[in-house]
Amino acid sequence: MDEQLGQGQFLGLPESGDGGAHVAVLSLPYELTTSYGQGTENGPAACIEASAQVETYDPLLGGELPAGFQIQTVKAWDGEGGTLKAQLAGIEEYCRRWMDGSCFPLILGGEHGSLPAEMRALAGHPALTGDSAGGLAGLTLVQIDAHADLRDELDGEPFSHACAARRALDEGVGRLLQVGVRAFSREEAAFIAEDERVTTWFARDLLSPCAGEIHWNGLLDELAAIEGPVWLTLDVDGLDGSLVPATGTPVPGGLAFWQAVEVIEALFAAPDAQVLGADVVEIVPGVESPLTQFTAAMLATKIVAAHLARRIRLEVEA
Repeated sequence: MDEQLGQGQFLGLPESGDGGAHVAVLSLPYELTTSYGQGTENGPAACIEASAQVETYDPLLGGELPAGFQIQTVKAWDGEGGTLKAQLAGIEEYCRRWMDGSCFPLILGGEHGSLPAEMRALAGHPALTGDSAGGLAGLTLVQIDAHADLRDELDGEPFSHACAARRALDEGVGRLLQVGVRAFSREEAAFIAEDERVTTWFARDLLSPCAGEIHWNGLLDELAAIEGPVWLTLDVDGLDGSLVPATGTPVPGGLAFWQAVEVIEALFAAPDAQVLGADVVEIVPGVESPLTQFTAAMLATKIVAAHLARRIRLEVEA
């Protein structure tokens, strides 16, 4: 990997050496189909800046990041392309070089419409292309999100951010597990009910005062039972709007911060799952408060720590 390091280092860590990155932090300042609040193109840089204020100690590691590993902050995607199709092709090319299995890619975005391009780039990952692998059909996509993102189009655009999960399924993703959804159309409700590839854990059930604990434990059990390759896509509006007030479409009634952390930790602890990478998207820098980008930076840090803790555990067991 010879990509030049970007401006600002994730977590404020020193630049990695030449030995190859164990974790690559990628930035997608992508914003072309936002339908409400604006500013996602500035989200990745704001998240990286905020990450310098995040504590590097994580209990999963029992120590501080980078925990003996190299975390490389890659120069941001250049944003070139005069059309939506050209920009998505550029995103695919930008991501592909980091999805060859040599490192763990963590993508910061940018609107969620980048997801199908990420999936196209991921399709060449060794874990999906071996003789016994099933390609993207063998992938479980875990989506933390306020929105189902299962519309076939929005305002005539099939690659809108509101269609991200639907287009990922069209790319061949075999299973979609959604967490925290609470804003969806009648069309999406029907799709969830009818498509056997989709399992949705609605926020209303997970956070119910009466039955929430039962549903929450059911979700954790399902995460623990995942087998095979996984990609985690975390739209920050999956959290309650009070935690991410600047994101494009903040929605009340979402996950608490520690619930999002528990989902991340449960996913990486699943004994038969292999998390190939993750994205944290719909980051919009706040003007009056840095809470949104700081929350995103903390979740991104937790993903890195959970990945490295699992890697350490597997190396010890081997």
